[in-house]
Amino acid sequence: MLKILSILLTISYTLFANTLPSTINTTISDVTSTGQVQLSKNIPKGMSGIIIHNYGNGLSAITHAVVSKESGSASVIPYEAIPHENIPNIKTAVTKGDKVLFGNFYKNALVIAPNRDVYRKITTTYNKTWIHPDAYALDFMKDGETHLTFKSLKKFAQLNQVGLVLIVAQNRLLILDPISEQFLGDIPMQVNQSNAMSPFYARFGQIDTSVFGFSEKNYTPYFQSVAGLK
Repeated sequence: MLKILSILLTISYTLFANTLPSTINTTISDVTSTGQVQLSKNIPKGMSGIIIHNYGNGLSAITHAVVSKESGSASVIPYEAIPHENIPNIKTAVTKGDKVLFGNFYKNALVIAPNRDVYRKITTTYNKTWIHPDAYALDFMKDGETHLTFKSLKKFAQLNQVGLVLIVAQNRLLILDPISEQFLGDIPMQVNQSNAMSPFYARFGQIDTSVFGFSEKNYTPYFQSVAGLK
């Protein structure tokens, strides 16, 4: 009986641990006149990625970014993951046969959680390269934010190559692609809502905000801030 229970727990843990989106490779099968492309396979809606053009002689480069739509289509958008005024924009047009890599940074993830216990539960369950919320907290305070926004999360994700943001909501874990600003899914999760930090879990007590001249802020309560993202 104990052996059967152990096997069931192992299977349950494996299924739970593998529910996060992963990288998907495909190619462009057609280019339309409306700025969209057709892909060689269906991709879950809301995933962001990059288009890679092969110039031959072993030379290839990222030319555009892309966001998956429905029915195997995707929208092409400018690639802004490495913004730099001295780096020229690539002028290459999207071409049939170009490689598309969705979720190119999905191995890097940020957790927005109400407290340390929930944060640790998530980071020990999933195998990702975790970007600590302290880093986001510094940007958050520097920009004078008081609540979570897609704009703030996208800016931080672009600067730090974050592919996924896992956001703990009431009784579920939301999976956000910060580049597309779309939720890719959610996972049921029981959360104690009585000890939530505002605006989110980070080691604020160890951050000397006076160095940056930050003033005291009235942060939006955690679960109210998360609800505002929907």
